[in-house]
Amino acid sequence: MYFIVNCTDKKGALEIRKANRDAHLEFAHANADTIKVGGPVLSDEGEMIGSCLICEVEDKAALDAFLAKDPYAKAGLFESVTSQPWKWVLGKPE
Repeated sequence: MYFIVNCTDKKGALEIRKANRDAHLEFAHANADTIKVGGPVLSDEGEMIGSCLICEVEDKAALDAFLAKDPYAKAGLFESVTSQPWKWVLGKPE
């Protein structure tokens, strides 16, 4: 099952993001079987202010357990994290 995950950084947390970015990217690359698409959400000025992911997991409980392991989550970067089940129609890798 696929989920779209939207994470919004806490205000003023860019330094937390930067300090944990290498560990986060290592985590993301090591879990490419789960994180199908991902990247930072940018402000109008081009500053990183959140994250958007498409994840493939068994269910919502598995998603929540997986997301809790992300170094960004462990560092307390996010003000909010929301997820929605999603159906991949266009551009799906085979």
